[in-house]
Amino acid sequence: MKNNILNKILGLLLLLVSFSCSSDLDFNQANDIKLEPVFVSNLAYFEVPANEFITNGIEQSVFFDAPTVTLFNDSFFKDNLVRSDFFFEINNTINRAYTIDVTLLNNTNAPLYTMHFPIPAYSGTENIVTKTEIFENIKLDLLKNTTKIAFVLRMFPGPILSESSLGSIKLRSSVTAYLVVE
Repeated sequence: MKNNILNKILGLLLLLVSFSCSSDLDFNQANDIKLEPVFVSNLAYFEVPANEFITNGIEQSVFFDAPTVTLFNDSFFKDNLVRSDFFFEINNTINRAYTIDVTLLNNTNAPLYTMHFPIPAYSGTENIVTKTEIFENIKLDLLKNTTKIAFVLRMFPGPILSESSLGSIKLRSSVTAYLVVE
C-alpha cells in the first residue's frame, strides 16, 4: 500500500517536470511597465433647506464654505495625475434662482480657477443642472496647486422666504482622477 502511494506521488512529480519549460527570464521588462489607474471619489455634497436661508427672520443671500483639500498635496498624485474630471449635479426645489461658484484656492487662499453654475428657480418641474469640468494641461497644473475648494452659494431676488418655506438646494459632486505610472 505504501509503495503504491509512493509510486503515484513519483509519477505525478515526473509528469509535472516533463510538462514544465524553462527559458531565460528578462527582468528588465519590469522597467517597461506602464500602469494607468483611474480613481473615482466623492468630492462634495451639501443640502441647504430653504428655511436655512433665514437667520433671525432676515434672508441671508450668501453662503460660503471652503474645506481643505489634501489630495493634491500628495507627491504621488502631483507626479502621476494626467487628467481629472469634476462632475457636479445641482437640484433646486426652491422658488428662487441661485448661482454656485466653486473656486480652487492655493495655500495663500488666492483663487486659481472658478467654475460658475447658474441655477434657475424651481417652477414645479424637475430642476437639475449638471456639468463636467475637465482638468488637463494648464488647468491640471492649477488643480495640482489647490489646497482648498471654496463653495459660494448666492441667492437672487425673488419671492420672500420664511422659516416655513419648502424646498432645498442640493449639490452632489465627484472627481475622476486619471493617472499614468511608469
